[in-house]
Amino acid sequence: EDHRIEFSEWPTIKPCIPYGQLPVLEIDGVIFNQSLAIGRYLARKAGLAGKSDLDELRVDAILDSIDDFVSQFPWREADDAETKRKEYMANSAPQLLSNLEKTLGDKSWLVGDSVTWADFYWDTCSDGLENYVPGFAKEYPKLLALKGRVKSIPAIAA
Repeated sequence: EDHRIEFSEWPTIKPCIPYGQLPVLEIDGVIFNQSLAIGRYLARKAGLAGKSDLDELRVDAILDSIDDFVSQFPWREADDAETKRKEYMANSAPQLLSNLEKTLGDKSWLVGDSVTWADFYWDTCSDGLENYVPGFAKEYPKLLALKGRVKSIPAIAA
């Protein structure tokens, strides 16, 4: 069940949440936190973590690389936020994007021969970045094509 927390509810709920952070996943009354840990668990349950142990390692490495990048992005509004975002993207994005494009190569998916949650994570994170820095990945056609493949998966497109 998806339960959204209203901003007004947060001060009351925050002390009851591990580390006072969202998102959380509750299983049999136990609350788990950290989005990537939750994602890894759910990906394994759904068969989206990779088909082998080595594929799972590859997926995790890609996810962590993307997460390292987006964690450092200057998301918060500030007087010089736009300048900081442009500088960050100019200095840091090319390495990540070229590495991801090299990893993808001529394959349809980042790891193996079927979609994994690394593909979903790239799509989600790149959508968020696109909102702040439109066209940031325009010079990486393979990554843009990957986004198209992810978005055309029937369960996602619906």
